[in-house]
Amino acid sequence: MIAAPDLSAIQLHVPLPVMHRVRQTFTGPVLEDVEGATREQVRRFAGTIKPGARIAITAGSRGIANIARIIKAIGEEVRAQGGDPFVMPAMGSHGKSTAEGQIEMLAELGVTEQTTNMTIVSDMAVRQIGVVDACGMPVYAAETALDADGVIVVNRVKPHTDFNGPIESGLAKICTIGIGKQKGAQSVHSYGVPGLAKWMPLAAKIVVQQTNVLFAVAIIENAYDQTAIIEAVRASDIADDKEHELLVTASGLMASLPFDTLDVLVIDEMGKQISGTGMDSNIIGRMLVHGSAEFERPSISNIAILDLTDGSHGNAAGLGLADFTTQRLVEKVDFAAYYINCLTSGIGGVQRGQVPMVMPTDVAAVKAAIQTCGEPRQDVVGVVHIPNTLHIGEIEISASLVNRARELSHLDVDPDGHQLAFDASGRIADVWGAAVGAGH
Repeated sequence: MIAAPDLSAIQLHVPLPVMHRVRQTFTGPVLEDVEGATREQVRRFAGTIKPGARIAITAGSRGIANIARIIKAIGEEVRAQGGDPFVMPAMGSHGKSTAEGQIEMLAELGVTEQTTNMTIVSDMAVRQIGVVDACGMPVYAAETALDADGVIVVNRVKPHTDFNGPIESGLAKICTIGIGKQKGAQSVHSYGVPGLAKWMPLAAKIVVQQTNVLFAVAIIENAYDQTAIIEAVRASDIADDKEHELLVTASGLMASLPFDTLDVLVIDEMGKQISGTGMDSNIIGRMLVHGSAEFERPSISNIAILDLTDGSHGNAAGLGLADFTTQRLVEKVDFAAYYINCLTSGIGGVQRGQVPMVMPTDVAAVKAAIQTCGEPRQDVVGVVHIPNTLHIGEIEISASLVNRARELSHLDVDPDGHQLAFDASGRIADVWGAAVGAGH
């Protein structure tokens, strides 16, 4: 649908920068016994699980570390208490808003009937269960949740990519946008930023009451995308002070880029397993949602995004956060999945769903970003290269940034430099290897 034009009349003459490998060292806990900790937390609420009760365990569409193991452990403990657990997809409009598509998305995340030892019950049917009186927002819940004897809400708590507030991405979100399926997600997002920041917590309280949420299992990750904390909380704590406390803890453990200002950020890949917006807005410092304040840091002049993960199933929501992209990325886009997600997400989805300038190759996208960043001095222009916004423990920085990096105690800079590498077809070289797969 979109093809990069012939740009032979405009030569991109900028040289590629010399890059240095940098390791960032972040501090934070790592949970060693994930299954044991999960079962221990569920046992705190054993009294809520009645013998023979059918218990829905939510599973979202995000790439959460150890999520299949966590869900399986919850199910095992529910069975140990006499309950009959099953997995319920809770991901709004993702998977093209189809029951089959949502099962496929879970499989991409490693959540299957085999890995969890539970049946997955996927159905997009919903019922309106209430209204947020203050604004008239209708609240929806999946028929699957309403038919169950109880629901256990499971999600990672972290800063949201669309707004800032006391309650952001986590338990309240999975209740309203996840359990609410496509209609619930669209209802919340149709109110723009206030729908998320102000009305979503109130809607979550209605979902908790009407779907008989028993309790929630909150997951917090450290800066290396590792499970740091698992804590079960009361149903009444969802969208309340306790969830805010968890958000504060999660915010303190997040990774970040080491510089407040950058000329160019090169990102190898974006995708739904990486962030709901493909690229985490908290990492790149761009909100780009009318009504939401922009981040104080980092300030990045140009962003080039080069590829889309296969696990995104063609959904490139958030692509508009970048300034340049590539032909190979747009050729992977399923515009039905893309548009459904953007339209369901309301004003933020539409504004950040716009397609940036499409360049024929990776090297052309990177050179275009450098040439137009507003810093013409090649020995000064600052470039950072990362695999994606989920894995920034190891990054590459241009030689112009080395002195700044050496002033930061949490950075280990390789003194040997190398030119930013591309193959003969203009595709960026994979320089990350096992480091990315290991969460570093």
